[in-house]
Amino acid sequence: MDSKKSLKKTNFSLTDVVSIYDFSREDIIYVLERAKEIESMSAAEKSKLLENKIVASMFFEPSTRTRLSFETAIQALGAKVIGFAEAGVTSAKKGETFSDTIKVMSNYADLLVMRHPLSGTARLAAEKSNKPILNGGDGPNQHPTQTLLDLYTIKKYVGEIDGLKIGFAGDLKYGRTVHSLATALTHFNATQYYISPQSLKMPKHLTDEIKEKCKVYETEELEKYIPELDVLYMTRIQKERFPDELEYAKVKDAYVLEKSMLKNAKKTMKVMHPLPRVNEISTDVDETEHAIYFQQTASGIPVREALLDILSKVKK
Repeated sequence: MDSKKSLKKTNFSLTDVVSIYDFSREDIIYVLERAKEIESMSAAEKSKLLENKIVASMFFEPSTRTRLSFETAIQALGAKVIGFAEAGVTSAKKGETFSDTIKVMSNYADLLVMRHPLSGTARLAAEKSNKPILNGGDGPNQHPTQTLLDLYTIKKYVGEIDGLKIGFAGDLKYGRTVHSLATALTHFNATQYYISPQSLKMPKHLTDEIKEKCKVYETEELEKYIPELDVLYMTRIQKERFPDELEYAKVKDAYVLEKSMLKNAKKTMKVMHPLPRVNEISTDVDETEHAIYFQQTASGIPVREALLDILSKVKK
């Protein structure tokens, strides 16, 4: 399929990827379909999609999977990468404002990929940049490209997205991957189960918004609800997000998924995790038919290739 014709036909509505809230159902489906097309291409075909383009990879916060999968995608599409992997090597250390950094980098690259520890920075970057911005995570706020790769993984390994029963377990308060995916799933009439300690519940404003569009169950019990689920999305209790280390210590081992807990799960039920994991999924789960979290990381490449390809053809 010709990407320019496909883009025109579907009238993709975005010039930046900042928040999953900006995506319509049609936008999401288009990205997933384009990712599937690109995944089926030969290396030679892919390498022409962003030929002669330059992409800035700007990571103000540490990252492994997001940064490396983006940079893999950029190079696979034939573009060159410039940028940095930590804020300490930028002029921010000299006092340069974030807005000025974005304006400068916009002069050097055709697209800007960024991660930042503060909520709202991706939206600010999109306002200041005359080139497309792709948000690789802004604090505990949004992680839209993770959401899209999660949806791609569900579509690929479960077979559909519409009408599924999906459980989120662990850190639902600080987990930006959970916030973004739960929001996106409202486009697909998914029943959602929020499984967490009281202190790590999904933020009330998000739960209230999602309840207006689909069924939501809140509980502290994990094993009880596993038999009902089509997807179980485990999360790490994020020590770095806690203002008080004592509070972290109270909940750090709240949920540990073990193979024995899956004995009554549906045969087709899949376990996902945005990684890195600490101890919330026992390694004995890895070889079961349910585990797809390592395949999930691989989905980041075609999805981010699709987003780069799509945004390289829009004008701000």
